[in-house]
Amino acid sequence: MTLAETGQFFRHDWTTDEIVAVHDLPLLDLISRANSLHRNIHAVSDIQKASLLSIKTGGCPEDCAYCPQSAHYREVNLDKIDMMTTDAVLGIAARAKAAGADRFCMGAAWRNVRDGVAFDAVLDMVHGVRALGLEACVTLGMLNENQARRLQKAGLTAYNHNLDTGPEFYPNIVTTRTYEDRLATLRAVRAAGLQMCCGGIIGMGESVRDRASMLQILAGFDPHPESVPINALVPVEGTPLGQESRIDPIEFVRMVATTRIVLPAARVRLSAGRSVLSREAQILCMVAGANSIFYGEALLTTPNVTENEDDALFATLAPVQRTNESVHT
Repeated sequence: MTLAETGQFFRHDWTTDEIVAVHDLPLLDLISRANSLHRNIHAVSDIQKASLLSIKTGGCPEDCAYCPQSAHYREVNLDKIDMMTTDAVLGIAARAKAAGADRFCMGAAWRNVRDGVAFDAVLDMVHGVRALGLEACVTLGMLNENQARRLQKAGLTAYNHNLDTGPEFYPNIVTTRTYEDRLATLRAVRAAGLQMCCGGIIGMGESVRDRASMLQILAGFDPHPESVPINALVPVEGTPLGQESRIDPIEFVRMVATTRIVLPAARVRLSAGRSVLSREAQILCMVAGANSIFYGEALLTTPNVTENEDDALFATLAPVQRTNESVHT
């Protein structure tokens, strides 16, 4: 079934109440509906591996309550790293490709992009990553349309700028930039012809309605975001959310399934928090519509599933090979 043939599934007029109702369906009904839609639009065996690297770590002036890179939280045990060199980044990108990644994402702990030497270096990194045959994504904070166009000209595939949560709960998480600031960056990304990578974090104390409100805003973009990372909070000691409890894995599954239904064509990415999911919970997320993982042992500054564990996961998903088995009668 082509995307044109599935136009009935693509809506930009979802209400928050409708999304909450979808999220709260009986679990098996929810997963079944999401899986059916997923199969109509995507090849279920197409699960993208993306690698994520922090190219500049720590010292960020934002006060995002979940983030160990914020300069506001001095009790966090974090090694600050200045801007990496282009050669070092491209060497890591080449190794990521050799390990099986086909998308390479780079993050810098900046409030916003500033024209100059550092941004020029990022443009060189993007160009080099694309020359390796990888998709390239960056997350650099806020940017304007001219900067987005320079990234597009360098070959950037997608720009990541998460909304984090719904607008009502957002002031509880970030005070140093507004929700409108985030939306303005997303509009600049779209105006430059870049793919949009935008999702959020669950488990920060928000309600299901807050999660639904975020998805309602993402669905309002035309076209929908091409990539939607779903993160579960990884509590980091020394941050305001450092004492939050981990979410129940079924909450992760429900959020993935709801995202698949609301944003049918998106890559729904299992992101931060996956390291505490069992193999079976991760597979259930994939049944519910997740079709990308971050591959590698760290996501910026938080731990991720090891490559060996992911290799074992993908081996489990592969067809069973049987040779020379005796038949008992």
